[in-house]
Amino acid sequence: MSQRTERRGIHVDQSDLLCKKGCGYYGNAAWQGLCSKCWREEYQRVRQKQIQDDWALAEKLQREEEAAYASSHGVQTQSTTPPQPGHTSLGPFSKFEEKKTNEKTRKVTTVKKFFSPSSRTASKKETQEGKTSPSISRHASFDTDQVSKDFVEFLKNLQKPGREIHKQCRAFLVNMSSKKDLGADELSECVQDFYQNLADRQMTHFKGSSESVEQVMDQVEKYIMTRLYKSVFCPETTDDERKDLATQNRIRALHWVTIQMLCVSMDEEIPEVSENVVKAITDIIEMDSKRVPRDKLACITRCSKHIFSAIRITKNEPASADDFLPALIYIVLKANPPRLQSNIQYITRFCNPSRLMTGEDGYYFTNLCCAAAFIEKLDAQSLNLSPEEFERYMSGQASPRWAGVAATNPVLAQLNHNLEQLSSISSRQEKVMEAAQSLQADLLSWTESVQREVNDILEKYPLTCTVSAIDANNIDNDNLPPPLTPQVFAG
Repeated sequence: MSQRTERRGIHVDQSDLLCKKGCGYYGNAAWQGLCSKCWREEYQRVRQKQIQDDWALAEKLQREEEAAYASSHGVQTQSTTPPQPGHTSLGPFSKFEEKKTNEKTRKVTTVKKFFSPSSRTASKKETQEGKTSPSISRHASFDTDQVSKDFVEFLKNLQKPGREIHKQCRAFLVNMSSKKDLGADELSECVQDFYQNLADRQMTHFKGSSESVEQVMDQVEKYIMTRLYKSVFCPETTDDERKDLATQNRIRALHWVTIQMLCVSMDEEIPEVSENVVKAITDIIEMDSKRVPRDKLACITRCSKHIFSAIRITKNEPASADDFLPALIYIVLKANPPRLQSNIQYITRFCNPSRLMTGEDGYYFTNLCCAAAFIEKLDAQSLNLSPEEFERYMSGQASPRWAGVAATNPVLAQLNHNLEQLSSISSRQEKVMEAAQSLQADLLSWTESVQREVNDILEKYPLTCTVSAIDANNIDNDNLPPPLTPQVFAG
């Protein structure tokens, strides 16, 4: 009989939760049934294929542009030669053709620079000379390049202060590239000090406008942390990875926890509630795919809002804080988010402190930390269970969901009763065997102790026996009294 569990409101076998690649780890529906490792490999494969397709498309566009340029160049050459007798000049149309040709030439040059290996080699050489971005960005992905472009476009609106901010950010990245050997706490202090100093300068520039400063700091955080992500997320100097595995195994062991045990005010039988639960699970899982702390916090906020919506639909009234935390714990147990502890530590270390200390993002993040701590220390008392029931559920000997199904079917109820009786008999037999083995050990030790005591007494008080004949003639027996003789008395 296969053990069953519930995932996103659907009863499935444990084998259905395993990774489709057959690696033995649990898969996730949000990752197409793959585990985190296989999903990353699949993502890298798809991404590499997309890059190859982009290269092929770029080469095709380059050939078309070169052909267009060649044909247009021929027209331009004819238009720039002196007009022959009998021919009329193109007039203003020649200037239009020349402008159009120049634009196509610039496009071709841009495509060549963007995709040509020589441009990447030159960029790498400039980086080594210290003229461009630091070594962290040598192998930057397309997303990192896009973030850099967006950051530059944002700073253009600030004019002179924008150039100063960009200069400071580049200098900070160069400085951080030489501090790879520092621990996570030291790296966090460097980033937080940079945030604080830059925010103080911007507060002076914007004359106390906190909204403008917050917008600038959000963009700075996005630019800085996108480039530092690979070196500061789950660093080798910490035990974040070990905590991730411990938390993941703990949540797997608690797969039997039901919504009733946590006293969650959500009814998944309602379609709208079930939909919000699925969205909340998706958002909390998506958190691991983000690089910027602010984006990770946004995933937590969206997840929390879906939870509030599910509670509100169930209760037909606004949800309270007392309703929210148990529901968040239930969502975390169902989702089992990848690298939960690493993401929490990453946000704590490198997020803009003003965002964590104020606003709804900070509130929801604090509740997520409380949920993770509750799961680590969850015991029988937390779920209003007896220690025996908790141990049976943890060991897989019983399941609360199986008991709930058996209550509605007499045959299953009898089967469940028989299983409980067998389990009880088995436990009693184990206790009897333990007692018998203990008694046997006591008897052996008692026998040995008695033998030791007898030997000690014999050694201390040895026995000596003297044998003599009672009727022998012995002069030493003269002093003995005479033998008794019978006497007869007359009646």
